[in-house]
Amino acid sequence: MLLLENVNWVNMWEATAETVYMSLIALLFTFIFGTILGLLLFLTARGQLWQNKIVHSIIAAYVNIFRSIPFIILIVLLVPFTSALVGTMLGPSAALPALIIGAAPFYARMVEIALREIDKGVIEASKAMGASNSQIIFKVLIPESVPALISGITVTAIALIGYTAMAGVIGAGGLGDLAYRDGFQRNNPDITLIATMIVLVFVFVLQFIGDYFTNKLDKR
Repeated sequence: MLLLENVNWVNMWEATAETVYMSLIALLFTFIFGTILGLLLFLTARGQLWQNKIVHSIIAAYVNIFRSIPFIILIVLLVPFTSALVGTMLGPSAALPALIIGAAPFYARMVEIALREIDKGVIEASKAMGASNSQIIFKVLIPESVPALISGITVTAIALIGYTAMAGVIGAGGLGDLAYRDGFQRNNPDITLIATMIVLVFVFVLQFIGDYFTNKLDKR
């Protein structure tokens, strides 16, 4: 039976705020860097506007490597970098570099996939009408892929919430830290259960918002 009196609500709200902070900041930079990386992956590929085998190979290697490393290992690998950048390896801000570096390549692949799904005839028609590369990118590629980009950032946002929980286990704070430290280590399953329920609420809300805007903007 869930015993609410066993829950320190002050700590719970603080942990929730830390999770929201980590997720939102990381999501913002993930969207920026992931979009840039995804565009470069697509545009430098064979037969595309900025075809460049060397640049494409370098970006693809970066994306594949950091997308493949399990997040909990990535956090440990980035401890020296995080300490040098933030000045500490503890707290919500210290988790941000690993969150962004881990999530941006994940989203970049989604951006690339979204761009590949665009009808090539639309791009060819734009070229035939004399559109410049920048016009094709900002007036054709990005607008045409918006529904898929929103769907991708929704999936990435949900993944980031899971990443913050893992980061919490090694001292980043947030709901993951609270569930592990106050819930698991102190044998208080009520805290773990409520932290899990809050995370689930975040996931459902994000998925609902993402689905709403994806369906709203989908012209098909």
